[in-house]
Amino acid sequence: MIVYGAGGHAKVICDVINADGGSITAVFDDDVGINQFLDYPVYPYSPNLFPEEPIVLAIGDNATRGNIARRICHRFVNVIHPSALITNNINIGAGNFVMHRVVIQAGSRIGNHCIINTGAIVEHDAVIGDFVHIAPGAIVCGSVTVGDFTLVGAGATLVPNIVIGKNCVIGAGSVIIRDIPDNVTVCGNPGRVIKH
Repeated sequence: MIVYGAGGHAKVICDVINADGGSITAVFDDDVGINQFLDYPVYPYSPNLFPEEPIVLAIGDNATRGNIARRICHRFVNVIHPSALITNNINIGAGNFVMHRVVIQAGSRIGNHCIINTGAIVEHDAVIGDFVHIAPGAIVCGSVTVGDFTLVGAGATLVPNIVIGKNCVIGAGSVIIRDIPDNVTVCGNPGRVIKH
């Protein structure tokens, strides 16, 4: 497997790949000054380098991850920590990273290139768009929809049956009790828009 990115998020992804018995062939990174990351050689991205190897994007920022994904020719795979509890009847896209002790319940749909971070909970029938980050300890309750490129901050709670727009930031610890439009930052309990 190839890991794209040589930062802090990549360290965690490498640990999860190893914990699940996987092997890492190399790391790609856009910083040509990096030659080694952990115990792995680092190369600038090329579609001709290890073309048969699957790849996962180890990029924490949603927008950056989206930009990189558009130019990658390798096959994307999911990386899921063995301690994650994922029910059988969910729909999960490609290129996702599901961390330690995550719970994803029945009927949920996870898009592509999402990060479901440590201890996060995605309850039944939730819909998570593409390039979303559900941060550590966040709770996405039943039948919630989270739009593409949205960050749900650490420890935030999204109550059932609401829609969170695209390109939003939900502040850490916030409790969101109503629908949120696209392109806003929301913080507090109850959550209020603080930035458009």
